[in-house]
Amino acid sequence: MCGIAGGYDPTGGLGLDENMLRAMLDCLSHRGPDGEGVHAEDGIWLGHTRLSIIDLTGGRQPLSNEDRSVWVSVNGEVFNYVELRGELIARGHRFRTQSDCEVICHLYEEYGPDLCQHLNGQFALALWDHKARTLLLARDRFGIAPLFYVRRGPGVVFASEIKAFLPVLGPLDLDLPGLAQTFTLWNTPAPRTIYRGIEQLCPGEVMLCTTGGIFRHRYWGLDFPPEGEHDLTDEATAASAIQEVLQDAVRLRLRADVPVGAYLSGGLDSSIISVIMQAQTSSLETFSIAFEDTTYDESVFQEQMGRRLGTLHHVRRIAASDIGRHLARVVAHTETPLLRSAPVPMYLLSELVQESGIRVVLTGEGADELFGGYDLFKEAKIRRFWARDPTSSLRPLLLNRLYPYDARQMHRTGGMLGAFYRPDLLATDHFAYAHLPTWRNGAALMSYLSDDVREVHKDCDPTAVIEAGLPDDFHRWHALNQAQYLETRLLLSGYLLSSQGERMTMAHAVEGRYPFLDHRVAATAARVAPRLHLRGLREKYILKKTFAPHLPTEITGRTKRPYGAPNREALFAGKRLLGTLEGFLSPEAISERGIFDPARVASLLEKGRRSESPLGFRDNSALLAILTTQIVCEQFCSRNARQRFLHPQCAAGDPG
Repeated sequence: MCGIAGGYDPTGGLGLDENMLRAMLDCLSHRGPDGEGVHAEDGIWLGHTRLSIIDLTGGRQPLSNEDRSVWVSVNGEVFNYVELRGELIARGHRFRTQSDCEVICHLYEEYGPDLCQHLNGQFALALWDHKARTLLLARDRFGIAPLFYVRRGPGVVFASEIKAFLPVLGPLDLDLPGLAQTFTLWNTPAPRTIYRGIEQLCPGEVMLCTTGGIFRHRYWGLDFPPEGEHDLTDEATAASAIQEVLQDAVRLRLRADVPVGAYLSGGLDSSIISVIMQAQTSSLETFSIAFEDTTYDESVFQEQMGRRLGTLHHVRRIAASDIGRHLARVVAHTETPLLRSAPVPMYLLSELVQESGIRVVLTGEGADELFGGYDLFKEAKIRRFWARDPTSSLRPLLLNRLYPYDARQMHRTGGMLGAFYRPDLLATDHFAYAHLPTWRNGAALMSYLSDDVREVHKDCDPTAVIEAGLPDDFHRWHALNQAQYLETRLLLSGYLLSSQGERMTMAHAVEGRYPFLDHRVAATAARVAPRLHLRGLREKYILKKTFAPHLPTEITGRTKRPYGAPNREALFAGKRLLGTLEGFLSPEAISERGIFDPARVASLLEKGRRSESPLGFRDNSALLAILTTQIVCEQFCSRNARQRFLHPQCAAGDPG
């Protein structure tokens, strides 16, 4: 992964120049410490900061085709470049480098804007067609690599991260509908962002910028067969198909001219990836987080897998205070408010990887979405069963079986679970039935907004645009597949891969690769009958069955434990907020920004100071959301932004 930035200015009205482009690239230097390149001609600027992974000496970008009529700047990797290169050479194309990204130029010559259909990779790219005077922007299928843009008439300025727009736009303004989505959905689904006027390309999308206008289209989307029409219905056939495609996904993602390591969380997904890697490599280094707080620590399982694999295993042990001390720096990389502290340990883990001399790590993200691993899927199954007899006193007791790990993590036990899940119980026809409790919980955070902000935007519904963007046949899918689609579309790219994945690895110039997010793996998982993903209340049943012969029973027999980190405990030193965090939440700071109600925030802080036990999920989320929103404002927004923030327009935007 690298960093890209640039602009398309057919009329000369944007005022871009090469000095401004280099200022944008300076903001992305952490993504690409190994070099910088610029291609500029009338009306177009392409910039690149390089992290050298493949063709260390010859892969400098932007790069072009033979006659320099097609130029490309790419953040990411094309894993099937070896096969594509052979096919293109056979068609008469000539290559000047060994770079994986050079195939993109030649694919464009063959297929035009449809080139992305042929790529197996994770990428955000900007391609300039000199002859047609057209800029093509594209993002990989799952939105692993970020790509943001600002439209000004027929012109576009784009970059891998939002901070790169600061030299062009100056201080930014928050977008309240985007903030409402972040509090409710944990992120702003593309194309919206948390900042007014800044958009992001949707996963699996191409945007063409021409003198005749700007055109967008989706080239890929996660798809499922209608309920009852899945063709992988028996365990042996499904297991064989999954093992074959996942092994090949790992094989492709081991292609690099630098050492490749792996994250080892102690859970199923990273253990599977590590086992496959070990069979395909001569040596392997693995990396884990260990917490001093045993509530969150899984080091015993990590060490067990490390011994089983015989890897050189590295551990970053994290105290709660480490999280508080690094929080502001992490927000600078996520560029958005956070509802959990979980990204901070991932930031510190990638620092350990960098210090160990490793530039690429394979991780297990995507398995829970594609193979039915989240508690949310089990909760929805129980709630649907309960809804068929809503007066039953026994059916809601099944909810108590969902959280065998430490109860502190969820803070919902006994009758509290039934009370929490009852409000939306009978809404079984709702397109987002599985997600309604989570959205309701998040929407409660809106109560901390100041009265004038809430009044101006009281009619905003942060979930309203989601249903309009669903696939045509969504309602024909099995309920589990519907929930999987929404989890993938709404949270995977915008939250998990961004705040905990790509942004945290690239903060230290480390490239994360995600074999489960090979589109062939996704297509195979979608063909599997839902009962093989969620067998009773056994999550990821077929995935466990497939790799059980290669893993300890302590790994395959575990109930999935959500990754989490200390929240309230990480922010307070005794009765005071840790270090500089106090200043972000002072009554003066809250009043100055005008986003939150000072009295409500003060009450929440007092609760946090008094608490001798962990706060509940909602209070923790509110505390983190308010604090990190204030940090975002300090780092990216203007001091006099309050009136612009209180803008009466509430345009919903398209979640993609």
